[in-house]
Amino acid sequence: MNPHDALLEIATLLERERSSRYKSQAFRTAAGAIAGLTDAQLRDTAGLRRRKGIGESSLAVIQEALGGGVPSYLADLRERAGGEVPSGLRGRLRGDLHSHSEWSDGLTPIDDMVAAARALGHEYLALTDHSPRLRVARGLSPERLREQMTVVEGFRDDSFTLLSGIEVDILDDGSLDQEDDLLERLDVVVASAHSKLRMERAPMTRRLVAAASHPRVDVLGHVTGRLVEGSRGTRPPSTFDAVEVFAACAAHGVAVEINSRPERQDPPDDLLALALEAGCLFSIDSDAHAPGQLSLIDHGAARAERAGVPPERIVTTWPLVRLREWTGRPR
Repeated sequence: MNPHDALLEIATLLERERSSRYKSQAFRTAAGAIAGLTDAQLRDTAGLRRRKGIGESSLAVIQEALGGGVPSYLADLRERAGGEVPSGLRGRLRGDLHSHSEWSDGLTPIDDMVAAARALGHEYLALTDHSPRLRVARGLSPERLREQMTVVEGFRDDSFTLLSGIEVDILDDGSLDQEDDLLERLDVVVASAHSKLRMERAPMTRRLVAAASHPRVDVLGHVTGRLVEGSRGTRPPSTFDAVEVFAACAAHGVAVEINSRPERQDPPDDLLALALEAGCLFSIDSDAHAPGQLSLIDHGAARAERAGVPPERIVTTWPLVRLREWTGRPR
């Protein structure tokens, strides 16, 4: 087995199962350290030990791969991931409108995210790094966002489009944490609440309705903010009048995000049913912070299928031309 491919696959599978970011990054770093090496250099154990970025675990993977078999660590990861069967809806998804790079709190450069999206067969991916107020996530100032928008232009060709975007923070009063003229220039705007999630029901309702009614918003992200599992622990959902919030989404053509991260499963099933009844559009998104997490849309697709969400109401099943017509709708 090609040692470089083995290291990258290990990193990807660790990212998918939301393992330690340091562990997955170590295998990506090791893959970069051996890129372009000859077979003789790869078999020079002493030389590999001296090479920056190669540790004992990655060295063992390289040696097992050179020995002609699948490295045991990779085999274990494949076995853990092997029981997951994609839903029928998964094959209809054309892209993803919520992802992060190392520009904010993602783990990898933009080009790694693009390469992973291409490998999954995506036609498009929206890069939606965080907005300024989320300092813990290195949210993008207006200046950095303008710089990123220029970089994004270089990742578009006939077979794949990287869409410029943002996950903009919904402020306490429902306004958005970025300059309005910048939001207007972006391809996709995902609006999410990240603070004061325990706000009382009435003000939280007003906050989310204001965001869903904003003329720059395309997607309402992880609407309840809940966490149901994972290393960050659990967090109860925000309380608000879901009927009123989803009515605002439906009235303004804003998609309700079906967040595919297993620790979120947001919105909960009962609210997903209310959004469906309200006539909302939906966006099945990975909320990926690393290349291997882009494949988490499997989980969102399975939830949407179980809930009976019609594929035609899921904007991420749409071809790029139709998606752009929707994001460019009169506001």
